[in-house]
Amino acid sequence: MALPDQLKKAIIQMPAKEKDKLLLRLITKDKTLSDRLHFELIEDSSTIPERREDIMATIVRTSKFNQNTPGWILMDMRNLSGDIAYHVKVTKDKIGGLELNLFLMNTFLSAYPDILKTYSSRADTCALYIAKKAQTILNGFNKLNEDYRVDYLKDVNRMLQLVYSLCSKMYARQMELPTEIE
Repeated sequence: MALPDQLKKAIIQMPAKEKDKLLLRLITKDKTLSDRLHFELIEDSSTIPERREDIMATIVRTSKFNQNTPGWILMDMRNLSGDIAYHVKVTKDKIGGLELNLFLMNTFLSAYPDILKTYSSRADTCALYIAKKAQTILNGFNKLNEDYRVDYLKDVNRMLQLVYSLCSKMYARQMELPTEIE
């Protein structure tokens, strides 16, 4: 929401003590802003590797649950995707977002090939999600500098191989996803 110029000037002219009180009240109402400030000011932006490792551990732990339907797999992948998106929002770690999403896809698609192998009406939503997620990851991968792409090429090709070997292959073809990147 844009503030009118008069209000901006009035806020700037307020006494510092009063501004600080208002600022603290406003920050407590926005969890994302609070977490971001904590990350930048207290953690000094140095905990990105630890945060990535925590998310990776959560992905591995969740992938080991005994899922027996594509719906449960989809639900877990969406929840973990939300965790990754929140990590990126708080830390501005876009490379980490790509890396974690790749790890999520490769971990889950490798863990449940039997359940995700054949397309069915029960697997439709999950298959579409997998193909769209792969497209999003490829878009992020293509935006990377050539020097960084080399680091993720193997994982991207593994993901594409899994996407084309599971129930998501129909949607992957429709979205014209490549089968391999060189």
